[in-house]
Amino acid sequence: MSLQAINIPPASGEAAKGLIVLLHGWGANLDDLASLAPELNLPDYHFLFPDAPFRHPQVPGGKMWYDLDSDNYEGLPESGQMLLDWLLSLEGITGVPLSRTILGGFSQGGAMTLDVGLRLPVAGLVSFSGYLHGEPEPTGDLPPVLMMHGVQDGVVPVAVARQAHDILTELGVSVTYAEFNIGHQIITQEIELMRGFVLEAIATANKVEGVGHMR
Repeated sequence: MSLQAINIPPASGEAAKGLIVLLHGWGANLDDLASLAPELNLPDYHFLFPDAPFRHPQVPGGKMWYDLDSDNYEGLPESGQMLLDWLLSLEGITGVPLSRTILGGFSQGGAMTLDVGLRLPVAGLVSFSGYLHGEPEPTGDLPPVLMMHGVQDGVVPVAVARQAHDILTELGVSVTYAEFNIGHQIITQEIELMRGFVLEAIATANKVEGVGHMR
């Protein structure tokens, strides 16, 4: 089973410089973050906004990556594997390798980003109001991470984000961390931070690929 997604090719009409995949939160759906594509002002980038695989039990039209109300994150292993397989298939669909792919997400989508993204050779990871499911199990080289969180967040407490920052840093992950005086939301300043992070991460990836081609 593949994930359904909103597909937005580069607005420039040129070949994509990179791919940005953004995962929605609990109870939202693939439409939720699609408005970020024009706001990020990255016309040379391809965007994908996937739908989580499970229906939300209370929200009509809402989806979830796993059941937050369950004791053991019911559905997480299946959802994680599905997301992993789908991400691995994207180069064949978009022509953009994982090395020039940015994976990001909001809330539950941010948690999925940190869980699955640390197991893939992506260019970078972006977590809006996210958290860790548990001790990460990264494989291979660790991508840089941008974490942003609201100190007034009443859904995912900022203490959880601070703890995630510390755990990732101890693992050797390069983490850029920023807090804002906001609740459980995404604001313009965060979008601007993400834009800068994307450009830097892809530039770094291009340098690495250039070195590889010279060998």
